[in-house]
Amino acid sequence: MLVAEPWTKLERQKLLWMYDRMTLIREFEERLKSLIDGGVPVGAAHYYVGEEAVAVGICAALRECDWIASTHRGHGHCIAKGVDVRPMMAELYGKATGTNRGKGGSMHITDISKGMLGVNPILGMGTPHAVGAALTARVKKTDQVVATFFGDGAASIGAVHEAMNMAAIWKLPVIFVCENNRYAQSTPVEYAVSVKDIADRGPAYNMPGVVVDGQDVFAVWEAADTAVRRARAGEGPSLIECKTYRYHGHSHGDDPHRYRTVEEEEAAKARDCIKRFREQTISHGIFTATDLDRIDAQNQALIAEAITFAEASALPDPSELLTDVYVTDR
Repeated sequence: MLVAEPWTKLERQKLLWMYDRMTLIREFEERLKSLIDGGVPVGAAHYYVGEEAVAVGICAALRECDWIASTHRGHGHCIAKGVDVRPMMAELYGKATGTNRGKGGSMHITDISKGMLGVNPILGMGTPHAVGAALTARVKKTDQVVATFFGDGAASIGAVHEAMNMAAIWKLPVIFVCENNRYAQSTPVEYAVSVKDIADRGPAYNMPGVVVDGQDVFAVWEAADTAVRRARAGEGPSLIECKTYRYHGHSHGDDPHRYRTVEEEEAAKARDCIKRFREQTISHGIFTATDLDRIDAQNQALIAEAITFAEASALPDPSELLTDVYVTDR
């Protein structure tokens, strides 16, 4: 029996959206890296370059009203969920027009209007937030689903296991997404994790655990689509492990060549998610190179506009120091 290629299950507009989001993430992160390397003081940053297919594949299976909870490496998740790159860039510059009015920086970007619960700098702590949001959906009797991202390093954090256990007990609509990029900062996953695949832990919590190629946006989308349908049907959470790779260091100050080889990096880049998308869709006559090049140009212009917007924006007024920090109305 012939199995349809995954891209045949998606409408043309959704496929264009996937490419648009992946290339917008790539352009945002590479331009941000060039800014930081050039001395622009935007604070700590953890680049998502190389992992774009994970965020986009997961969010492609979600609705606009669904929620996501992120990690310290969260720019890609924000963009995949629809957060505007202009206030994102302004937030990195610490400007009043930023998503958090310049008070949060890279590791606190939030946009509730887009279902983005927040970038979270504490390892694994997006997972309990996701469980809380999923419980809210249950209590309010909506059919919203929550996807929460965490890395291979955070996979062994206690809060992640507590969140998985609670979500399974209550059959909450949570998709646990492990972005296994092989290194917890500089610690290889095979040194730090006792199981062959992190997804093997899913059945221990009475939920499906699947491994997918995180460099293939279609493979990620298929797994996410199955998990989301299951969650909406009231069948509980799922664990998806995406085998991926970050092209740059853990953060902007990290030299990855202290713990991995150039040959390893080149092998990962040969399977680049954007390159593979172009090859697959062009070779099958879905798009032309011109179609996709047009999106590349639009996103380059959009990021240039975001940088101009951030640079031209005002800094927060000192009188706003405590605004939106403490809850004052009860």
